[in-house]
Amino acid sequence: MAKLTAKERMQISRHPMVEQDPVERSHNFKEVNLGYTAEMAIEEAQRCIQCPKPTCTMGCPVSINIKGFINLVAEGDFSGAVKIIKIDNALPAICGRVCPQEEQCEQSCVLTTKYKPVAIGYLERFVADYERENGQVAIPETKASTGKRIAIVGSGPAGLSCANDLIQWGHQVTVFEALHELGGVLVYGIPEFRLPKEIVRQEINNLKTMGVEFQTDIVIGRTITIDELLEEEGYDAVFVGVGAGLPWFMGIPGENLVGVYTANEFLTRVNLMKAYQFPDYDSPILDCRDKNVAVFGGGNTAMDAVRTSLRLGAKNAYIVYRRSEKEMPARVEEVKHAKEEGVQFKILTNPVEFIGDEDQWLKAMKCIKMELGEPDDSGRRRPVPIAGSEYITEIDIAIIAIGNGSNPLIKQTTPEIEIGKRGTIIVDPETMETSKKGVFAGGDIVTGGATVILAMGAGRTAAKAIHEYVMTKPS
Repeated sequence: MAKLTAKERMQISRHPMVEQDPVERSHNFKEVNLGYTAEMAIEEAQRCIQCPKPTCTMGCPVSINIKGFINLVAEGDFSGAVKIIKIDNALPAICGRVCPQEEQCEQSCVLTTKYKPVAIGYLERFVADYERENGQVAIPETKASTGKRIAIVGSGPAGLSCANDLIQWGHQVTVFEALHELGGVLVYGIPEFRLPKEIVRQEINNLKTMGVEFQTDIVIGRTITIDELLEEEGYDAVFVGVGAGLPWFMGIPGENLVGVYTANEFLTRVNLMKAYQFPDYDSPILDCRDKNVAVFGGGNTAMDAVRTSLRLGAKNAYIVYRRSEKEMPARVEEVKHAKEEGVQFKILTNPVEFIGDEDQWLKAMKCIKMELGEPDDSGRRRPVPIAGSEYITEIDIAIIAIGNGSNPLIKQTTPEIEIGKRGTIIVDPETMETSKKGVFAGGDIVTGGATVILAMGAGRTAAKAIHEYVMTKPS
């Protein structure tokens, strides 16, 4: 194939993602995005003009060689492309699905000045799927054993990324997970239709093949403490990547009514406990069939919860958000998908009370209309209540998705680790080391709720510092 000029490359239109029909997908848990064909991937990759100084990589939290992998996709070398990605990213099939590329690498693409950016995320997903589906998964080589042992607390994206780097450097790595299934937020928080669980399992199996040991049903701070890992179990360092799994509530009357859930509980029951298959499984959620479901919040978790409720048979599924759609932190794609599937958006609306019946079951919500005032600390305009605008809407299920805090267990059992005002662990941003020697942390437990790729970036930063620490500390 003749080499295209930069001008010819820029004349190629960006390929949209192939998707399930909205009417069909709103009734099933199959993946919404169906992926590129090989022909689409090659043509999309040809849109990349191969900048001498690729700004896209600077927008990537784990610094993938985007220019290099896309060049190989354009040449049809899909296996070579995914090998380049895996130098910096252990979970390409996951990141290609859930990372907000539009705010990171794609936002930095030079084509955005006149055209749509190269679909970097879709291409990452394509080559990772190609490798897996063709049985060509390449397992990175590991160096000779150093004899050093590292404990990783939490099997979410930060922990998995950290484990991937450390095992390749020859350390013995053990990951401790509190739940019965590995993957952290990747399995309990993200629905099947956005991230199939089998993909997460296969990525974790790759780490197992490399030599990472995983132990489930281990609650650090209860089953065993960080001090015991270091002093009694003989680990040379510990990485804490437990996420931010403590849900926030709104503090309004009626939150204790039957039928009021947090998004954490709702999604965990659906994802891990197969509640959508009740009565075949004995951990049901309140039946959503023919019910009115309201989800409070405007982030990706809120979109996940409301779209899940539709698939469980909700008659009406509402997003209730106190700001305008412009201020919503959810990905544009997630909002688009929710609208296509029939989710109703009640924006500039804030709940003030949940109303129950005589048996304490939720039956309605009282809301007040809002208007936007001056920007607050987040940079978004602050919502201000409009006096006298209260109204009542009948609902059967309420799901609160306004964010999460940090579980206090680490602080309670390891008081030497310095904690910030919001309960997050304070670290040196250059090394991710905590105030306790030999203990490092990263991901949502440090930043608060953020993205998968930012957590992975923190895991890699910590892995490098841990490697230097264990290789230089006295025996």
